Amino acid sequence: MRLVEVDDAAALAELLQANREFLAPWDPVRDDAYFTEERQRVDVEQVLTQYGQGLVIPYVIRVEGQVVGRITVNDVVRGAFQSAHLGYWVGQAVNGRGVATAAVAEVVRLAFTELGLHRLQADTLAPNTASQRVLARNGFTRIGLAPQYLRIAGRWQDHVLHQRLNGQWAPPEG
Repeated sequence: MRLVEVDDAAALAELLQANREFLAPWDPVRDDAYFTEERQRVDVEQVLTQYGQGLVIPYVIRVEGQVVGRITVNDVVRGAFQSAHLGYWVGQAVNGRGVATAAVAEVVRLAFTELGLHRLQADTLAPNTASQRVLARNGFTRIGLAPQYLRIAGRWQDHVLHQRLNGQWAPPEG
């Protein structure tokens, strides 16, 4: 895992194109432009701007040096909340091999140490039991069901909400 770079745009576009059907049930409907290097470059530039503002921490997931997915700490809120949302995906070639589980473990560690967050929330489509297992393996607990939470695959779908609390929380330095 490492911070996403603008130079990752080509690899991300290729990975997304190759996994378009595999990811479609779990993603919003995407236009064809989304799967191009140009769009991925723009998206990476935008997320890096948000990273500079402390709102998001965007990583690529790598196996043997190759980009195989993304994992992002989104919607970072400081103050009394000290919380964020976690989102991730991996390509079909590494799905089910523990790659997402390892990436989530590393992000949880970073979020609770370097970022000083108190809480991470991750939400999955109700039928996405594989992703729910990834979260459970990383100490997330189910906190509820959100009906018609997000528009995924062209329709409003229910999501299972999960959270992990930082039992060792201390105020971030600085």
